Amino acid sequence: MIIRQDDGTFAAVWGPYVLRSAFQPIFAFYNGRATVVAFEGLIRPSRDGEPVPPATFFASVPFAERLHVETLTRTLHLGNAGACLDPDTSIFVNFDPSVFGEKSVADAALRDMRLVLREAAIDPRRVVCEVTEQKSASEAALHRFVQALKLQGFRIAVDDYGSADSDVDRIRRLQPDIVKFDAQWITRLMETGPGFALLSTMVSAFAEQGIKTVFEGIEETWQLELAEKSGASMVQGYVLARPQIASIGQAPSRHSSGKPSTLVELPDDQLKNGRHRRADPVRGVFGRRTKSP
Repeated sequence: MIIRQDDGTFAAVWGPYVLRSAFQPIFAFYNGRATVVAFEGLIRPSRDGEPVPPATFFASVPFAERLHVETLTRTLHLGNAGACLDPDTSIFVNFDPSVFGEKSVADAALRDMRLVLREAAIDPRRVVCEVTEQKSASEAALHRFVQALKLQGFRIAVDDYGSADSDVDRIRRLQPDIVKFDAQWITRLMETGPGFALLSTMVSAFAEQGIKTVFEGIEETWQLELAEKSGASMVQGYVLARPQIASIGQAPSRHSSGKPSTLVELPDDQLKNGRHRRADPVRGVFGRRTKSP
């Protein structure tokens, strides 16, 4: 069940849990500046008023209820995106491929998405459907589902690329618009010269195929520097901004270019000299709309 709250945002109830949306900004580089271009929807559960780790919540969901909970959380994120987020930004939402093995299930999910987007006044082209990089029950069914998403105007991202189940052939078959690299994997590669060279080569190879890349889990300034140097299309992580619970408040300032507010600007000397220093997370920044009077 989804409930509209007093401030105009939405929360959901599933059993004893209250579910809220948190949005984490995703950034692109523009002339040495990291600028918000998208947000990822993340679930923040609570029980009896106390926060519950998302992993604990999802582990408590029986398999028979997973599709329902997936639909509930996605609906929640899209409703809050329509209420809160800058309409010029993209919205990343997750899909678990293991629950879309049957065509009837996939068709129902698409119908639900169309209704939610219409209600939230969100253009499907703003939505990036993240397919988790894990084995599905049927690769053929997954391929059909991804193609159906594309036909509806959604963009496709493969999540956690580089983890144990990664498969270059799967990327070739699905032909996503975006590949999100696994945080731990890219951190290991960044720690050595040969590893970073391999990472940069992969980014270039994807770019040649028209596929954008996102580096997740960027927590250190030196990682941010290397991400830009590698040519990564976008970056996401605590060094830039933490997830924040959806709320309606003051909208961010804009540049004359019309891009959303810049949160981080890297000093030129730091970029050139590769100085490694820890950066404090940026707090209190969120791509919100103002509440209507």
